[in-house]
Amino acid sequence: MRNIPIVTRNLLIINVLVFVTQLVFEAQGVDLARTLGLHFVLMEQFNPLQLITYMFLHGGFMHLFFNMFALWMFGITIERTMGTQRFLIYYFVCGIGAGLLQEAAQMVQYQMAISGQLTGVLQMGCTIGASGAVYAILLAFGMFYPNQSIFIFPLPVPIKAKWFVMFYVVIELWQAIASTGDGVAHTAHLGGMLFGFLLIRYWRRNNMRRGRGPSMADSIHQWMERHKKPEPPKPEPPVTSETSHETDWEYNQRMAEEQREVDRILDKIRQSGYDSLTREEKNYLFDVSRRRKK
Repeated sequence: MRNIPIVTRNLLIINVLVFVTQLVFEAQGVDLARTLGLHFVLMEQFNPLQLITYMFLHGGFMHLFFNMFALWMFGITIERTMGTQRFLIYYFVCGIGAGLLQEAAQMVQYQMAISGQLTGVLQMGCTIGASGAVYAILLAFGMFYPNQSIFIFPLPVPIKAKWFVMFYVVIELWQAIASTGDGVAHTAHLGGMLFGFLLIRYWRRNNMRRGRGPSMADSIHQWMERHKKPEPPKPEPPVTSETSHETDWEYNQRMAEEQREVDRILDKIRQSGYDSLTREEKNYLFDVSRRRKK
């Protein structure tokens, strides 16, 4: 568990703890979904906070298992790609977006029912599960690593992530239109993927380099470049206890080594997020930026 990034790890723990709490309450004859599940907006039981709480409830062990397995399998990579803060925002925005699209679909179904255009069964049960946010993580993996081969049971051969994601989009779209009474919120799955797609596109347009790494790395790099003094043709290093008798060649060598270390730290931020830095690396980056600002 210590090797799992902090957000993914805590989401796994919270979901499992909530499921155990559900079982305890069910043994006492109390159904938490009646209060914390996402109800249709026109129902008396609806509460806006349910757009968050519904993500942590599950309808059974297998429902929980498959969601948590996918969260563990893809969430680790996506959190390290996005960074901790951005991944947390992504998870909840997509989970809430999935709930909103499910509410919109139920509203359309409700309007069709009262106008006589719907002859099937009107389903207005509550929505529970982390599937919307998990499907968004699956989409993110397909967007960040489209050519990564993955093995999916029962397929005998690996399949590229982009085709796997497209296959799921088509299946969920078809089931959302054609299926009735299967008890699965297919619209919520599509909603999570839709909000995930829009959010990643938005971040990419705002200097998220090819979808890799948090914008914090770009911000630090840009800030340091703005405060970086241009080097004169033949710089004279300041005479201090550290640099006395330092030649121009030695000074240039020292600055080049410093820049290489800064680049290494910035690459680490892009790959694993700012929180992955050691205390020494954070202090080094701070000291360099302070000296360049002078």
